[in-house]
Amino acid sequence: MKFVWILVYGAVLIWSGINPKDQFTWFLEVVPAVIGAIVLAATYRSFRLTPLLYLLILAHCIVLMVGGHYTYAEVPLFEHMKTIFGFERNNYDKVGHFFQGFVPALIAREIMIRKNVINGRGWLNFFIVCFCLALSAFYELIEWWVAVATGEGAEAFLGTQGYVWDTQSDMAIALLGAVMALLMLSKLHDSQMGRIQDL
Repeated sequence: MKFVWILVYGAVLIWSGINPKDQFTWFLEVVPAVIGAIVLAATYRSFRLTPLLYLLILAHCIVLMVGGHYTYAEVPLFEHMKTIFGFERNNYDKVGHFFQGFVPALIAREIMIRKNVINGRGWLNFFIVCFCLALSAFYELIEWWVAVATGEGAEAFLGTQGYVWDTQSDMAIALLGAVMALLMLSKLHDSQMGRIQDL
């Protein structure tokens, strides 16, 4: 399983770096995926995650790499959807922000439960959602800082496409992702964590 993960990750990373739409945007979008892979490799022996989480992290990395290759405003499948459904913008960035809530929610959940960060489950989901909102807001701040520092070169990274409520909708979509992850996957996640703790 580990080698399949590495193979898929490496193949998509290499593909994404071949003639991307904008080299600077590709770098900005792929850096979190590279940092994530380094952290996973460094902690693999000391704090191995559940298979579910490794799979979701890989999916999130792929979303980032695809967005980096095409830019979030020009992913071809979502250009076709824009035409078919009459959307005013390419909505691939919303997929990215959904994953920005969905995957970190389960990462935070696993760390909090296995490290006993919060005693009792009553407050657990509340703090997980708060963490995901904070992460999403911090990412929006990073986008702002990059835009201020680089000027027009960050337009593809921002991906606003002229939508005035882009920042707010990004955070709302991340919130939705976090809540959906907790509602849909908590039982499966608990089951897999139980198996890890039994080893």
